[in-house]
Amino acid sequence: MQKTIFVVDDNGTNLSMAEDALEDEFRVITLSSAEKMFSILEKVVPDLILLDIEMPEMDGFEALKRLKTSDAYSKIPVIFMTATADASNEAGGKELGVSDFITKPFSGPVLLERINKHLTT
Repeated sequence: MQKTIFVVDDNGTNLSMAEDALEDEFRVITLSSAEKMFSILEKVVPDLILLDIEMPEMDGFEALKRLKTSDAYSKIPVIFMTATADASNEAGGKELGVSDFITKPFSGPVLLERINKHLTT
């Protein structure tokens, strides 16, 4: 059975690129906001979440905080996707329990390698 990956990003181009890179190996569910992710989580629990940091309404940090404080979702690996790789984002993400970071724009092979690393550990 294919593993399920949520890709949460408010940018449609990033959602399409991630889906194109992953759809051959995974069941990919693209979501344009963290709010949509939480509504889908009631029905589908993914094996891994790719989560954009900078989104309107609820940013990646707030979404990660909610995931990690939930008994049902706290063990799901989360990889932050960010266009701005800076030390404060990295420190804040690590403090909240993010599994990894990937810088946008990303390449398909790098995205696959990072996901596979976290699904096999």
